[in-house]
Amino acid sequence: MDPVQRGFAVSLARPGGNITGFTLMHTEFNAKRLELLRTAVPSITTVTALVNPLGPGQKLAFEQTEAAARSLGLASVARVEAESVAALRALQSAVFSGASAVIVVPDGMFYNYHRDVVALINAARLPAIYPEREYADDGGLMAYGANGADDWRRAAGYVDKILKGAKPGDLPIQEPTRFDFVVNLKTAKALGLTVPPSILSRADEVIE
Repeated sequence: MDPVQRGFAVSLARPGGNITGFTLMHTEFNAKRLELLRTAVPSITTVTALVNPLGPGQKLAFEQTEAAARSLGLASVARVEAESVAALRALQSAVFSGASAVIVVPDGMFYNYHRDVVALINAARLPAIYPEREYADDGGLMAYGANGADDWRRAAGYVDKILKGAKPGDLPIQEPTRFDFVVNLKTAKALGLTVPPSILSRADEVIE
């Protein structure tokens, strides 16, 4: 979620009011995910994004994904929507018919039920990239995004400053500084994919 776009902060550098903190957002993430997926599977021609239409920041994230697809010469990005856990669990793998790959747009509900998301996409036998490492840990092909645990550790310093009298609105909202790129070779093998060395060499972790 972009706290400025959502109107919670004046700017990241000086949020104002009584708000500060750490965000997992980064404007380059969505384009980077698609670039990594295309490099891993060069045969991709069409991409479908799994989107929560009610999720904060989804519109911007989808637009960034569309722009990245155009820059890579891919067809326009199709959407599969799930606005609730019930809607997510009601989806069948056939909803991805016509796609040659899937990208999951970051969303808290998807993260909380990431095993359901991974099972749905793997049932469609499509390569996919996800926004947090937990997806890859639980069977997703690839994941690229911010390291949440690092943000939580850094947040302890802000708690200390505020308890000592600092005004939250004067403390910059921090963007992530550590990132995870995880590749699951078990899933690649199950999908009949050979992940190129150029991707494996860039991965922070390869699950074998």
